[in-house]
Amino acid sequence: MAQNQPLADRLRPKDLDEYVGQEHLVGKNSILRMSIESGNLPSFILWGPPGVGKTTLASIIANRLKRPFYSLSAVHSGVKDVRETIEKAKKNQFFNQPNPILFIDEIHRFSKSQQDSLLGSVEQGIVTLIGATTENPSFEVISPLLSRCQVYVLKPLDKNDLTKILQKALTTDEEMKKYNIVIKEYEAILRYSGGDARKLLNILELVVFSSLNHNNEVTIDNELVIAKVQENIVLYDKNGEQHYDIISAFIKSIRGSDPNAAVYWLARMVEGGEDPKFIARRLVILAAEDIGLANPNALLLATNCFQAVNLIGWPESRIVLSETAIYLATSPKSNSAYMAVNEAQELVRKSGDLPVPLNIRNAPTRLMKELGYGDDYKYAHSYEDNFVVEEFMPEKIKNTILYAPQENPRENETREKLKKMWKGKYKY
Repeated sequence: MAQNQPLADRLRPKDLDEYVGQEHLVGKNSILRMSIESGNLPSFILWGPPGVGKTTLASIIANRLKRPFYSLSAVHSGVKDVRETIEKAKKNQFFNQPNPILFIDEIHRFSKSQQDSLLGSVEQGIVTLIGATTENPSFEVISPLLSRCQVYVLKPLDKNDLTKILQKALTTDEEMKKYNIVIKEYEAILRYSGGDARKLLNILELVVFSSLNHNNEVTIDNELVIAKVQENIVLYDKNGEQHYDIISAFIKSIRGSDPNAAVYWLARMVEGGEDPKFIARRLVILAAEDIGLANPNALLLATNCFQAVNLIGWPESRIVLSETAIYLATSPKSNSAYMAVNEAQELVRKSGDLPVPLNIRNAPTRLMKELGYGDDYKYAHSYEDNFVVEEFMPEKIKNTILYAPQENPRENETREKLKKMWKGKYKY
């Protein structure tokens, strides 16, 4: 029989040398490792998918630095819990004890008022905050708190990391060592884990304890893993691999102009309890990236969808999401705005900080006017149709085309307008 404590908890590493993965953060000479070793640890947020070691890393850091460690879950804690924890931390400060670490799991679930309650203690150094989130902190963490924290991105564990964890489980865990376990094929168990160490070890436990023969032996192959996992799989794991696979299917269905598939994948997320704000945010991005100037109203509708989801809540907001998904799927498509800004960024990287042409520089002082700033600038509204040919690009890259209208009715009209205005300059 398996122990009551899950294998993933039993196998949780205690120090950085046991920690698997995230070499870019905790490997030799990495930025976070150097901060830990120097003892000069900033407040920071760990952003990454589930099961890649966020909670474990926070615990290891606290142990390594011999700091008091307070842990709160944003799902179960409120402002009162935060304030009580900060009061405890202040007592440590009063008695000249080490600065405590306050770990907040799923910090993206904290409300604005809960996050506000952290600001003073983080700024004054009463606590060192370590937040963990699976969602982009730019959207989910308030700006004042985000500006006081570093953000470190954790990556999904790769095949080598996951294989290492499996071998460690079989060779070091006292419970697993009681049995003769042979892993003949790795493909299925690694695929189903989705880069999540916790899920990997849960699957290992499930397969082992549902398949041991009377001699306490089991040989694990792809067929056995698939059979056992499919017996126990949930419809939608909003924190795991399916979260990323299904949102990808949803976006690609809309980009591919299939409203039926779009609504199906939306329903999969709705039934699985996905955060509606997450879905709405992705629709806003898609409206700009994939529909763009072929139908600028798409971005307005998607933005209004996001606002409506925040206003009316669940379950009614699923109707708003459905309307928006269908509208975006059936809309003409263009990624010309997305391509234009990518091209422009690449041009900036290659050409550097080119000087602004004198004729379009601002001239707030007499000296700037004497130097020719703003000379010969032609004010567009003083000319017929509010347009006059003027040079707005740096000399070195003048005549460069970054925006290329695509083949759809609205952008065809835009192309003709640009051709008429700019004549031979941009060759539209």
